[in-house]
Amino acid sequence: MKRNLTLFVILIGVLCVSIAQADPIVPKLNIDVEAANGPQDVSVSLQILIVLTLLSLAPAMLIMLTSFTRIVIVLAFTRSALGTQQVPPNTVLIGLALFLTFFTMAPVWNQVNQTALKPYLDKQITFDQAIDRGSDPVRDFMFSQVREKDLALFVKLGHINRPRTEADIPTYVLIPAFLISELRTAFSIGFLIFIPFLIIDMVIAVTLMSMGMMMLPPVMISLPFKILLFVLVDGWHLIIKSLALSFG
Repeated sequence: MKRNLTLFVILIGVLCVSIAQADPIVPKLNIDVEAANGPQDVSVSLQILIVLTLLSLAPAMLIMLTSFTRIVIVLAFTRSALGTQQVPPNTVLIGLALFLTFFTMAPVWNQVNQTALKPYLDKQITFDQAIDRGSDPVRDFMFSQVREKDLALFVKLGHINRPRTEADIPTYVLIPAFLISELRTAFSIGFLIFIPFLIIDMVIAVTLMSMGMMMLPPVMISLPFKILLFVLVDGWHLIIKSLALSFG
């Protein structure tokens, strides 16, 4: 595996050098499917498949360990409460959630960089030590947001002895407990966001019924009022501020 990674790095270096030349050389790559000459070839193929699978799942795994879950759910609740269907579009919501995640997680990433990544790149610590040091800030962030009730649930389901300290709790137990806590917090914030818009819908519906205009959909009348209220109170500012402070 290390040899394959080394060859891959060398190939990337050749490509970069060829592009920088006056007359760039375009290499030809051939991908063939051939019969394995022995168990070693099969093992290497399986290792490559596992590495590619982990690389494809790595972004999702990293996102689930950050503040992205809470932020994107709250933004989705906000759009649903407004009743604007696809405005803002999904691309805008996901992009905003990602940048807010980068902002809220910046102290954690800086700590990981200082304690794990830089020493490892400077060959001051081993890879295993870098993993241990890098996971500590992420675990501390998850511990600051997780509920004890959710944590106790997965400790019980995992048939683990009652931990005395946070270090005794495995990461595979902490992650699902953290996700459940994030979902609960996000839904609680979403409920509070829905209340004022629900009141507007009820007032408009009662007003139309009292005027005998039962055939007119209340959504057509309430939507402009909800947008106007949201703009007047500077809704996006308040929601983003509340999200950022909720991780403090």
